Amino acid sequence: MNDVPSDAPAPAPTCLPLIPLEDALVLPGMALSVDLASPEANAAVDEVGDDRRVVLVPRVDGRFATIGVVAQLEGDPAMLPGGNRGVTLRALHRGELGRAEAAGGALRIEVVERPDPADPGDEARELAREYRAVVEEILEARGNHPVIAMLRQIDEPGALADTAGFSPDLSYERKLELLETVDVGQRLRKVTAWMRDVLAEIAVRERIREDVAEGMEKSQRQYLLRRQLDAIKKELGDLEGSDGDEFERYRRRIAESALPEEARREAEREVDRLESGAQGPEASTIRTYLDALLDVPWGVLSEESGDVQGARAILDADHAGLEDVKERIVEHLAVRKFRRERAIDDGKAGVILALVGPPGVGKTSLGESIARALGREFVRVALGGVRDEAEIRGHRRTYVGAMPGRFVRALRDAGTMNPVILLDEVDKLGSDWRGDPSSALLEVLDPAQNSTFRDHYLDVEVDLSQVLFLATANMADQIPPALYDRLEVITLDGYTDDEKVAIASGYLVPRQRTRNGLLEDEADVSEEAIRRVIRDHTREAGVRTLERQLGTLLRKAATRLAAGEATAPIAIGPDDVERDLGRAKYHDEVAERTGVAGVATGLAVTSVGGDVLFVEASAHAGTGGPTLTGQLGDVMRESATIALTHVRSNAAHYGVDSRQFEDRQFHLHVPAGAVPKDGPSAGVTMSVALVSLLTGRHVRPDVAMTGEVTLRGRVLPVGGIKQKVLAAHRAGVTDVIIPKRNEADLEDVPAEVLAELSVHPVATLEEALHVALEPAVHWDELAIV
Repeated sequence: MNDVPSDAPAPAPTCLPLIPLEDALVLPGMALSVDLASPEANAAVDEVGDDRRVVLVPRVDGRFATIGVVAQLEGDPAMLPGGNRGVTLRALHRGELGRAEAAGGALRIEVVERPDPADPGDEARELAREYRAVVEEILEARGNHPVIAMLRQIDEPGALADTAGFSPDLSYERKLELLETVDVGQRLRKVTAWMRDVLAEIAVRERIREDVAEGMEKSQRQYLLRRQLDAIKKELGDLEGSDGDEFERYRRRIAESALPEEARREAEREVDRLESGAQGPEASTIRTYLDALLDVPWGVLSEESGDVQGARAILDADHAGLEDVKERIVEHLAVRKFRRERAIDDGKAGVILALVGPPGVGKTSLGESIARALGREFVRVALGGVRDEAEIRGHRRTYVGAMPGRFVRALRDAGTMNPVILLDEVDKLGSDWRGDPSSALLEVLDPAQNSTFRDHYLDVEVDLSQVLFLATANMADQIPPALYDRLEVITLDGYTDDEKVAIASGYLVPRQRTRNGLLEDEADVSEEAIRRVIRDHTREAGVRTLERQLGTLLRKAATRLAAGEATAPIAIGPDDVERDLGRAKYHDEVAERTGVAGVATGLAVTSVGGDVLFVEASAHAGTGGPTLTGQLGDVMRESATIALTHVRSNAAHYGVDSRQFEDRQFHLHVPAGAVPKDGPSAGVTMSVALVSLLTGRHVRPDVAMTGEVTLRGRVLPVGGIKQKVLAAHRAGVTDVIIPKRNEADLEDVPAEVLAELSVHPVATLEEALHVALEPAVHWDELAIV
């Protein structure tokens, strides 16, 4: 940047030898020794004239700068220790470079010399004073007083600005910009701004240093004052009775707590570390650890009730139905009672109960009832979506924000060492690079190991053997196998319509009435209305949606009372259901769906309980294997292939014309394509749909079926019979086909449900077809779809 005043006369150029400076630069007023290592530099010194002057030009990335420095040789060249010649130069003033020409081995260049003016003006002198003040502050902050004295001896503003070239705070690019700024005023403005930035940075560093020093001094002062306060208290003789002494508070808590020996030693060691002068983050970590360790209710036990009959009464009062589940829970409580009374301790305190069933059947509330029946505290630990092993075992104290695991925190929240801890949603545990929480649970749920459970944060043994663990899950097959092996599964398959009516009348309606601010004599829901809600607005195994819908009815009743549109008491009947909840959301569509040949009704178990599904079969011209759609899993796809192969190989036996397999491709579809489906239990349904398609015989609309089929036409047993039968009953089906070997599972189905159904156990596909298909139609009368 050549900042030359436009009104300045242009002096005549001078032709001088050029010495290039590689990645270096010189400012006027500097004296330096130059190593003449390059041929260009040697030739330039040899070509100097009588005035012994050269021009020094920085060369950056192979290109010369536009401004150089005219310099005078002082003395003759001399040999340097490295074998090269060297010369001493003194920089005089700037020079604007012009045309260059080679002369011999040297490069000569026209230079318009630009010395600083003798009188730069008042503004320049004012800028020089400002620059001097800023630089002196910088040097004062760094304690460089000799340089301050040298700086005060420079009077010329231009020379004063060029002293910035000695500053280690300026980059090479800024120094080059300084060299190329010819105008003194502009040069001073630039260097002043740059030095102000340096001064600001120094001020920030100094402030940070003072803050740190002040914090350290404060901590040291507090420590000394505490020690002096201890000494004063000892002299006064009242140290032991002081509530203000932190160390003594911790020691009293340790003495009053029933800590195990290992935990006591660890607590005393940490108090000693704190008392010895731990400060800052270390002291905070120690205090947090001691609080967590002493918050565990060591040795505190709830007095357990041994009244088995009272426990059953509490379960009956809290839950309607679920007789098998209640009976198993009472058996479990009775065994615990005898083991406790007879001091039987063989290292196997009993099984861990797992309540498995669809949402809304009362798994969590059963856990609360068990705790009430035992007289213990209840804590729920939600495990759904937990992916970090440290959530179970705790974080190690080396991590910032470390804390104990969920079980130690559960004991702290319960206030006893023998609460009932409900492990909610164990089938939804995850795992990733942070560890596998289900593996960490193995130690917790193993009665032979959990008496010595070691939390990573506390790093002492915690006895969990007195805890009664319960687990809940929606799908048993999603529980990790090693964890499932430690559980005794109690299945809650859902409620019948009569049980739902009883639950709604005895529990849900009163609870929702209270939540909506109504009194008992202000609103009620009739049994017919409850059944209408169950049939038309819910399709679930539990009662969670039913309770929401009942809440809607009562909320609208409360609104009518508040608005004066109705008077108490309000009796909510079936007609009010349609008005307040809208049109029916669910319909008995089995008859409609099976109104054509090739559609059969199957039964399945999902995460929300039993459900009906439809299998549709179709055929079209083409070749190749069957087309399978509906997001089917591998096992279900194999079932479809088996069904088609068996029907094809036994076509004549089932009354199917073998010509229908010629040049035809079959397509099997299970609707609700967005929902993944898998399992072998649809084999019978797929086979019946295929035979229905090929014979033209419709599947009876009142029949649903389940069962695995083999290549030989045998029907094998499947799981979830109770849930499937209940689903068929909810869907309005009257006949259910199940495998012969599942006949014993009907004992689990409520008697009132079986009284309304005709269950057909079958051993072969032929028996299933005999029940499922409508009477035969002559082949010539068929219309192939």
